[in-house]
Amino acid sequence: MQIIIFGPPGAGKGTQAKKIAEEYEIPHLSTGEIFRSAIKNETPLGKKVKSILDAGDLVPDQTVVDLVEEELKKDKYEDGYILDGFPRTVPQAEAFDEILDSNGKTLDAFLVLEVPEQELVDRILSRGEGRSDDTEEGIKNRLEVYEKETAPVLNYYKEQGKVNAIDGVGSIDEIFSRIKDALEK
Repeated sequence: MQIIIFGPPGAGKGTQAKKIAEEYEIPHLSTGEIFRSAIKNETPLGKKVKSILDAGDLVPDQTVVDLVEEELKKDKYEDGYILDGFPRTVPQAEAFDEILDSNGKTLDAFLVLEVPEQELVDRILSRGEGRSDDTEEGIKNRLEVYEKETAPVLNYYKEQGKVNAIDGVGSIDEIFSRIKDALEK
């Protein structure tokens, strides 16, 4: 089972991805974790990403795709996975489709967690990760960037008929129950 979990900052992607990974016994693949691991292990790609991030730049689509593709070659992903934080752009989504295709696989589900903006702001402020932009204004800016840059990815998968919209409001278990219902259809 190949699954993408998608949604704005604060929607609960990481929390739900961990629950999905546990329930369906598939690995949770977070691009943020891949970046940190590649940098820590000083892989060639990790060194490249580190220099990009150190310069304050965004990691280019092709580099992100290369990193994910390299990671997905590991045996533990053979029976499926849940992606969190990827793809973030349409070119990344198109490249991911090519990766799936070349491995004889398909995307089984694109889960989008839908949460009202004020709820997202409240969640991020309450989780207190201490990011410098964890202010109401900073969070709203991140949400605008998300809308502008990642909404086209949602449309890309809608055109393929792969999107499962999940009501992302409620307890963690209530939301997870909705996800299981969507996956078991």
